[in-house]
Amino acid sequence: MDYLSLIRRPIDDDLADFIALFNKSLTHYDGMLSQALSHIRQRGGKRMRPMLMLLMAKNYGAVTMTTQYAAVGLELLHTASLVHDDVVDESGERRGQPSVNAIYNNKVSVLVGDFILSTALLHVAKTNNQRIIEYLAELGRTLAAGEILQLSNINNQEISEAVYYDVIKQKTAALFEACAAIGALSANASDSEVEEAKVFGQNLGIVFQIRDDIFDYFDSKEIGKPTGNDMAEGKLTLPVIYALNNSPYESMQTLARKVKAGTINSDEIAVLVEFTKQQGGIAYAEQKMQEISLLCNRYIDRHVKEKAIRDSLTAYVDYVAQRNY
Repeated sequence: MDYLSLIRRPIDDDLADFIALFNKSLTHYDGMLSQALSHIRQRGGKRMRPMLMLLMAKNYGAVTMTTQYAAVGLELLHTASLVHDDVVDESGERRGQPSVNAIYNNKVSVLVGDFILSTALLHVAKTNNQRIIEYLAELGRTLAAGEILQLSNINNQEISEAVYYDVIKQKTAALFEACAAIGALSANASDSEVEEAKVFGQNLGIVFQIRDDIFDYFDSKEIGKPTGNDMAEGKLTLPVIYALNNSPYESMQTLARKVKAGTINSDEIAVLVEFTKQQGGIAYAEQKMQEISLLCNRYIDRHVKEKAIRDSLTAYVDYVAQRNY
């Protein structure tokens, strides 16, 4: 099934308007800055977050310029955070393409990220909606706090599923939550409707991140990162956390501590990846995804009346849980 076409169907024209506005926002006349922004524009992506915001606005009313400016502002904020993350993670790739810091250097990357962040603020201000402006500002704080929590967790010897969820709620899930809530806000939804949209968005973001984490245990050219990349960066994700907490093998705990210490080698990562699969870590993560997907579908059943939007959001949930890259 072509999930993406089904998702886009009710918002095709709105999405085209978003892409035009977003690309215009990432355009500059200066040589190096112009080149860096052009490289970022070309990465494009599937526009999952803007599509969610547009769909939620349409569910509660209509897509307006307030929705569009908010969508561009949020996507720019997210883009800036990725540019900065690549510097923090010393990453040379972003989804299979060279990162900005790989093409230029860390100094240029930080400044390009700052430029994009300021452009995000400019577009959010154009909404003239105090609640949306505050929401986006708070999102920026949450994303930064999530990154710091993830870094501090590397030094935490406890291998905890609760901490894992704390991190992803402040990172990936916060973005989806904001898209759903701000989309509703832009269409003048009630406070209770905005709260329900927030919960839906957070659950959707958790499913998205668990699926992303499962990718790390398999080889795939489409994903654009090598198997075990998260472990190489000191991160223990849900599949291996489950496996470690439900097996008696002390040798695997030792390898997990080496992940956190940043001293693990590729052969040891391969052992830990295989151990995770054998101990049911992947199956457990997939089960959690399905449980949370059911909560998302329950929201759609209760709060989405128009069939085209309902079909689109159902396809969105299915795609997030079942995608291969």
